[in-house]
Amino acid sequence: MQSHFYADHFEVANARPAWRWLLPLAVGCIALGSGSLQAQSVYRIVGPDGQVTFSDKPPTTPAIKVTPIDNALPAVAPVAPALPYELHQVVGKFPVTLYSSSNCAPCDSGRNLLATRGVPYSEKTITTAQDAEALQALSGSNAVPLLTIGAQHLSGFSASEWTQYLNVAGYPESSILPASYRQPPAAPLVTPDKPAIPSASPGAPEQPALPPVTVPAIGPANPAGIRF
Repeated sequence: MQSHFYADHFEVANARPAWRWLLPLAVGCIALGSGSLQAQSVYRIVGPDGQVTFSDKPPTTPAIKVTPIDNALPAVAPVAPALPYELHQVVGKFPVTLYSSSNCAPCDSGRNLLATRGVPYSEKTITTAQDAEALQALSGSNAVPLLTIGAQHLSGFSASEWTQYLNVAGYPESSILPASYRQPPAAPLVTPDKPAIPSASPGAPEQPALPPVTVPAIGPANPAGIRF
């Protein structure tokens, strides 16, 4: 009789920790199940006696110290879609940058050509005097639009010229971009915390030139004999 009592007592004593472990698991399941619901505001309340409590409703007593707690779910950063291998290779060799300004019809035409053809590019806007000075140092002119394809600079918009250079660089003639691809937003050429790009001083050492990447000479794919 006495041994039976100890056995029952042993089973009950061991059941308590199991219940204590199951309770947090149940609460965690409820929390996971409600993750899709909109997060509610939570307030940390410190009473006059220093006791801290938490509630989803702010107290009405002004003497009580209340601190809102941000329990919103963290935003997930979008992942840029990967470019097709062929296009990724061309972009790595001959990146395209468009230099533009507002109220520029030729800039709009050039932007439309790149978008229709599916050319990934970065866009730099010329809006300040510092931008204009930087563009002058970069290309010898502050005229827009300016398109760079690798080391090539194409000043002004010409659909035939831009198309010819894009063809020689190896960009596909029609878009093969993923449907989820989004063009990065335009950014100023000179950010506020950066000085304008200075011109090279006469005494500055020259940077070693990169070896040129050549393409076939004059032929059906390159009638003008463009060399990169």
